[in-house]
Amino acid sequence: MNFKKTLLAATLLSLPMAATAQAQSWDPRVQGIYVGAGAGFNYLMGSSDTISGRLENGNAFSRSLDVGFEWGFAGVVSVGYGFGNGLRLELEGSYRQNDVDNIKASGIGALPRASGTAATYGIMFNALYDFRLGPVMPYVGAGVGMAFADWNDVGFGQRAANGNAANVTFGGDSSTFAYQAILGLALPIDSVPGLALTAEYRFLGTAQVELRGRANGVVQAGGDRIADRQAFQYNADNYNHSIMFGVRYNFGRTAAPVAPAAVAPAPARTFLVFFDWNRADLTARARQIIAEAAQAARTQRVTRIEVTGHTDTSGSPVYNQGLSVRRANAVAAELVRLGIPRNEITARGVGESQLLVPTPDNTREPQNRRVEIVLR
Repeated sequence: MNFKKTLLAATLLSLPMAATAQAQSWDPRVQGIYVGAGAGFNYLMGSSDTISGRLENGNAFSRSLDVGFEWGFAGVVSVGYGFGNGLRLELEGSYRQNDVDNIKASGIGALPRASGTAATYGIMFNALYDFRLGPVMPYVGAGVGMAFADWNDVGFGQRAANGNAANVTFGGDSSTFAYQAILGLALPIDSVPGLALTAEYRFLGTAQVELRGRANGVVQAGGDRIADRQAFQYNADNYNHSIMFGVRYNFGRTAAPVAPAAVAPAPARTFLVFFDWNRADLTARARQIIAEAAQAARTQRVTRIEVTGHTDTSGSPVYNQGLSVRRANAVAAELVRLGIPRNEITARGVGESQLLVPTPDNTREPQNRRVEIVLR
């Protein structure tokens, strides 16, 4: 086999392996710029602090107030960059809101007509890492940033002795340091390269939120009557547990390459060259057939040429073996004369052992006196 055909064969054999390696190297993890959004449920943990002030009778008072919240809403939008190795950095904006469920005072229990809303706006810088796990991609992350907490009219109310409404409310807004932890799962959508569905758990905590409050009217709190216009301070905790579902889109992604089907080898092609009885020289028709075989070998993907000589059953097996070899060598020599390299040709004789037309011994059969040229 010459160098060109050796190179061609090696290239054809390497194509499926190269395609497979390319498919395996394709990574669904985020590469380049992406955007994401999610929404879901937020649980704001209860807050507890002590308020102090003056009673209507002038005495000092101190009560521990515990504020509990209902389940609320959480939403997030983000833009980031993935490095293709699992690491992502992103900038995130978020919003969480919860309504007050109850307020309890130490030694008294639940206070009447609890109300109010707590909201948190966050701007966070996150670092995340994606893991490859079959069709899904788990990820973990952490972030730091700033949160803007806004508590609006949190408190409790009742009717004063004169029938007017009386209440204790506290609220305010402040910017404070925030931190978070993220645990998520992404499901890439193969039909839309770059798109993934996400499910996340996020914990967001901040430093305490400093709130100001006051009594409006004389408020009865157990056996105590808090004086009208009494001011106090309440330091609220802000710990959020969020469960969110969303989407993420990674720009510039394309579908995973599909390995091309392996090129099937061309079917073997056979040419038959016939000989006169007890002869090994080539007739004009035989040379014509050999020329057709040589032309086909040059135009097809041929890796080897098998030349096999045969005889009929006339004569002894030993003599026929030698005659079949001479016929094969004659055909091989003609192929070489027509430009086929000799090292691409395998020539052999099989005598009368492989008859094309079965006959009794010592039978002259023209179709058995042949050489088969097989291009593979």
